[in-house]
Amino acid sequence: MRTAYIWFLLQGAWHTILLSVLSLVLGGVLGFLVSLVRISKVRAVSALALVYIEAVQGIPPLVLMALAFYGPAILGGVHVSALGAATLALAIFSSAYLGEIWRGCLQAVPKAQWEAAECLGLTATQRLFRVILPQALRLSLPPTVGFVVQLVKSTSIASVAIGYGELTYNAKILNNSTFEPFMFFGLAGVLYFVMCYPLSRASRRLEARLNLANR
Repeated sequence: MRTAYIWFLLQGAWHTILLSVLSLVLGGVLGFLVSLVRISKVRAVSALALVYIEAVQGIPPLVLMALAFYGPAILGGVHVSALGAATLALAIFSSAYLGEIWRGCLQAVPKAQWEAAECLGLTATQRLFRVILPQALRLSLPPTVGFVVQLVKSTSIASVAIGYGELTYNAKILNNSTFEPFMFFGLAGVLYFVMCYPLSRASRRLEARLNLANR
């Protein structure tokens, strides 16, 4: 096998990692805001966040990418790069799922902890960041890492929707030129495994540690 083929696949793997990191960072920021809005005591505000979550979860990521890529050009004449559109779509997708995961973790913190922090005279911001978030963070690590694994694999949709040159796309290009699907898609599968397996192992270890700590 030519070395150039390997490097082309590795380049696709790098683009997959880049898209995953950008989507996770942006989606994490949006998801954190969504989780805070979801636990708001103002029902109307919380309901809006719930509508957002259900709407995003009800739309396939493939459609979100197509809208992010073609929408700005059609509506405003603005060209968005494939990486930018894929990042935006996956960030919106991630924010809905992470927002709901983190909302559950925040509400899983015993009510007595919220009340104790309030009795200490802490402000709402101090209660959140000094008392509630450290406890919610422990609970959120396993499901968050599990979602990140799914996010990495979901980046392959970008090759179908908008032709972003990630791992699956590059494997398809090589297959089209050499007609060796088993070889190149098999190698792509190995690379996805190399990227995702350490995250899956980390998620299981974190979950095991938390179970031991809670006994």
